[in-house]
Amino acid sequence: MGNRDRQGPLVGIKVIDLATVVAGPGVAKYFADYGADVIKIERPSGDSTRSMGWTRPGETDSLWWKLVNRGKRSVVLDLKQQSELEILLELISTADLLIENMRPGKLEHLGLDPDELIKRNPKLVILRVSGFGQTGPYAQKPGFATIAEALSGLSGLLGEPDGGPLLPPIALTDEVTALVGSFSAMMAIFHAKQTGQGQVVDIDLVDSVLQIMGPLPAAWDSLGYLQPRLGSSIPYSIPRGTYQCSDGVWVALSASAESVAGRLIETLGGGGDPRFQSFQARFENRDALEELTQNWIGSRPSQEVIRIIEAADAAIAPVYNMQQVIEDPHFIARESFTHVDGILMQNLVARMSKTPGKITSAGPKLGEHTAEIVSEINDKK
Repeated sequence: MGNRDRQGPLVGIKVIDLATVVAGPGVAKYFADYGADVIKIERPSGDSTRSMGWTRPGETDSLWWKLVNRGKRSVVLDLKQQSELEILLELISTADLLIENMRPGKLEHLGLDPDELIKRNPKLVILRVSGFGQTGPYAQKPGFATIAEALSGLSGLLGEPDGGPLLPPIALTDEVTALVGSFSAMMAIFHAKQTGQGQVVDIDLVDSVLQIMGPLPAAWDSLGYLQPRLGSSIPYSIPRGTYQCSDGVWVALSASAESVAGRLIETLGGGGDPRFQSFQARFENRDALEELTQNWIGSRPSQEVIRIIEAADAAIAPVYNMQQVIEDPHFIARESFTHVDGILMQNLVARMSKTPGKITSAGPKLGEHTAEIVSEINDKK
């Protein structure tokens, strides 16, 4: 495939994806979506993501594999064999980006010391994705999203006030880290293009989650505030949460701006109540406002609730399952999903007017491009 059929602002960029599972390969996925030639390196037994999660009847590669490795070329290499390690080194010598997510030190143990790789290819960017980073007391601990979600404080916030902490039911941390890694790698590549100088980029799962915690670290440091579990609420937007209508449909509601909160509370029948006239008052009387909101919504069918609250120019939406998301006319019109090799998957994350990307294929078969890429290496010698 090479650069054939590729389009987007990253055509001409070469990426070696030595990572596994979701976060590291997710970075490479975004590069492939926008035109980069991404070469996925797999061990002879194949990446573990090939068997992770759901698999369509009669197939062996999982839906996870087909999504997170879309647009890539697969090469099988046994890095314990010197001759095949040399193939990898040849690929790295002409690459713009190498992505790896081994435990710190393992890359060096394989004979792929980052300093030596950059000496070999001065413009090379090496993105190192790990649980806790390349340094620090936890660097050698196994790093998984679950652990990052616990140690970052995220899990402690998830759940109902009278319940225990919860974990996200999706690969939230991996996906956030993939976006962080994509941004970080592109900054380093931009620098390399300007100066000819590559570098090592160290990102980790915990720091990536910490970036979405907003001002909570500052709130503790400045005010001594520790956010409790609030269910679907947040401290600075009241009312805000999920509420069940009389027909059983759940809706999500938010009143983050002061003007919106005023219109919404008027609609709910709380206009003029001094308990709800300011953010501070609503914060101090959260339970009363939540009760008013729940009672108003709970006594009406969902269509009526949505119609009235939208008329007040406040934010409300039904809580969808995935079937409803896919069938919603807005997401159909926006082409938020697309079929690639028969697999429905999320479409390009950014719509670019001048340099649109293109999803060229679902995740490749094991070793599908090994002969092709070895031939390209030999042709350059």
